[in-house]
Amino acid sequence: MIEDKKSKNLPWVEKYRPSTLNELISHEEIISTISKFIDEGQLPHLLFYGPPGTGKTTTILACIRKLYNPGEFNSMVLQLNASDDRGINIVRGQILTFASNRTIFSGGGVKLIILDEADAMTNDAQNALRRIIEKYTDNVRFCIICNYLSKIIPALQSRCTRFRFAPLQPLQILPRLEHVIQEEKVLATEDGKQALITLSGGDMRKVLNVLQSTWMAFKDVTEVNVYTCVGHPQKEDIKNIMNWLLNVESFEETVREIKNLKTVKGLALQDIITEVHGFVHRMELPPRVLCMILIRLAEIEERLAAGCNENPQLSSLVSIFHTARDLVTIEN
Repeated sequence: MIEDKKSKNLPWVEKYRPSTLNELISHEEIISTISKFIDEGQLPHLLFYGPPGTGKTTTILACIRKLYNPGEFNSMVLQLNASDDRGINIVRGQILTFASNRTIFSGGGVKLIILDEADAMTNDAQNALRRIIEKYTDNVRFCIICNYLSKIIPALQSRCTRFRFAPLQPLQILPRLEHVIQEEKVLATEDGKQALITLSGGDMRKVLNVLQSTWMAFKDVTEVNVYTCVGHPQKEDIKNIMNWLLNVESFEETVREIKNLKTVKGLALQDIITEVHGFVHRMELPPRVLCMILIRLAEIEERLAAGCNENPQLSSLVSIFHTARDLVTIEN
């Protein structure tokens, strides 16, 4: 009864996390390679990198279950989130202590140290870690997990076997999404599922989190509800924005209309620019005009990422399309 209640209260992303390597829905080559390493007792140091929600942590947790019996987890596995414990003191203290202590469990098998989000570790900590990796290789294997490979120093990269976890394809996401929808008895339309996949960008964790949020908020997973739940511009909003940008003569009126829509719908200019970028690619424009629009959109996105105020950036967005209209008129 307690277990049922606990499982009921779990977020769906944890409730439906694969527990074995066979349950993982993608990266078949990586899974088969790691399985072969484990079966032959030749597990190297591992470095998993790639975008969030692509199965890096889930893969190593499934490996733990294959490597060790449940009673051995505490003595054989050390899991650290390196974004919290990222200083050199953790490497010299907790990691060094765990690595240097030999164990009588698992027939003398190797221990496993998992460093999640290791790209947040300081360079000093990473440099201290490379010596520990070399010194205790006969006793310990390391699994380093990160989003950005460039944040890991070359000396650590060269000591590990690297695996890149690419964003999941829609065909890989859909069966798992259908499974969760069926298990939780969620009412979901086809356009709702497509909206979830589109918004996720290949992130399975985001798919399930947005699915659960939309279901809890609306009890009906449709395209409109999904976009409303995450505050993302809907297709109709983008059509209206593009109509104002391309057809309204008055600069002030265009700025005013978009600003009103942002306020009423609670939209972020960053999300609007992302959608406008996709819309522009589908338009038939002279190459010179298209390049100008894309470069200027990228500049606005950069300024927004740096923390600039949205109002002047909105005016800049409108000016791009007024300039583009003038260029098209001149070329014709």
